[in-house]
Amino acid sequence: MSDEANKIISDARNRMQKTLDDLAHHMAQIRSGRATPSLVEDIRVEVYGQVMPLNQVASIATPEARLITVDVWDKSQLQAVEKAIMKSGKNLNPSNDGSIIRINLAEMTGETRKEMVKLAKAKTEDHKVSVRNVRRDANDALKKLKGSGISEDQVKGFSDVIQKHTDEFTKKMDDLFTAKEKDIMTV
Repeated sequence: MSDEANKIISDARNRMQKTLDDLAHHMAQIRSGRATPSLVEDIRVEVYGQVMPLNQVASIATPEARLITVDVWDKSQLQAVEKAIMKSGKNLNPSNDGSIIRINLAEMTGETRKEMVKLAKAKTEDHKVSVRNVRRDANDALKKLKGSGISEDQVKGFSDVIQKHTDEFTKKMDDLFTAKEKDIMTV
């Protein structure tokens, strides 16, 4: 195998892996039946004149299945953190007792669960499109190698390798979605 072709295939595989990792990150943020710190850790909070993710200004824990606690390190920033959680668009209702913020998650209705599954499905489809775009870019790059010491049959073989990687990552994304769907629909 030529070094150029190896580089193209390796680059494509790395980009597909990054896309899968990004999907896993997005899936963790989609609400299921249980509370997880990932639901709130990326909420942006303005403190000390800077906008930071919540997990950089507080400790986040889930002591119970439907409770998230946010222990802000600098208690003078409690109000700012509480306001950021309310404005996050995640439909969360925090309560602040002066030392810690508690977020009680309401029981998910069947309708809410279906919406969360729909959101997870959309994220999965978006990421599959990204993987297919990586495949297209890699195949285009491989076609440009044709004639420079690489035969058409070799290019076809390299394209087959790219397709195997595409199929592998698409299946992993489907598996991730199936697991998330099961998690969401479990009452």
